[in-house]
Amino acid sequence: MGNRVRLTNDTLNSYGYRVLTEGVDMEQYERNPILLYMHNRGQVIGVIKDLKRENGEITGELAFDEATELSRQCKKQWEFGSLRMVSIGFNVIETSDAPEHIVAGQRFPTVTKSQLHEVSLVDIGANNDAIRLYKDGQLITLGDGGDCPLPRLNHKPNNNPQMDIKTLALQLGLPETADEAAVNAKLAELKGSKEESDKMRAENEQLKLAQITAAVDAAVAAKKIPADKKQHFIDMGKKLGIEDLNATLDAISPAVKLSSALETEPAGDDLPKKSPWELRMEEIRAKLKK
Repeated sequence: MGNRVRLTNDTLNSYGYRVLTEGVDMEQYERNPILLYMHNRGQVIGVIKDLKRENGEITGELAFDEATELSRQCKKQWEFGSLRMVSIGFNVIETSDAPEHIVAGQRFPTVTKSQLHEVSLVDIGANNDAIRLYKDGQLITLGDGGDCPLPRLNHKPNNNPQMDIKTLALQLGLPETADEAAVNAKLAELKGSKEESDKMRAENEQLKLAQITAAVDAAVAAKKIPADKKQHFIDMGKKLGIEDLNATLDAISPAVKLSSALETEPAGDDLPKKSPWELRMEEIRAKLKK
């Protein structure tokens, strides 16, 4: 049986917490890479050699010193396979309950920074990545009845899928007797409604944009606005709405060619009163004829 073993990685252990591999400080341990039996000081059975951190995990090779009967016994059991798990002791430095550090089923904060303290050969570990933690010199067992100095995570629906079903059901407008299947069905319904709402909102925005663009294109074609101002009026329509945009465009008169403005107009008492602008244009025409 090979002596290299995974000591830890980022996965959730059975006690409900994680230790981030990249946050493990191994410098001090590498100076004294001790291998204990069952986390008991005074029961040194060897060392850990060739400690490596790669591919999101920390591994090492168990080397039994065979200096004691216990060490010789552990080596035989390791080679036979009756002892096959390790457990690692850390000093906790920093923890985090930020959503990006929490995974499904997690009950305690993630240890983001820690210091490797010791490695032990154990009979039964928490899982394949059996980890034990130390905080301020106190061993954290996290088992049933254990005294854990790490605070439990608050039950937040955003980062804790294990939120109490009764509480979640009431928040969703369901009776408190609703089971997990009913809660999941309601969540799926709400998700579908949101997706449908988002789809309708997107389609409505596209329709509004099409109406605005058509109104602006018509104004360009009617010579009310120059083509290079098209995007300006489209942006205006997005802010004001199609009704206000149409009112603005209707108030703009089409551009008139200078040649048309200079044509002689018939005069008579029966003609409607001319505007100041028309009178000014007549003055211009008179001056051009001289």
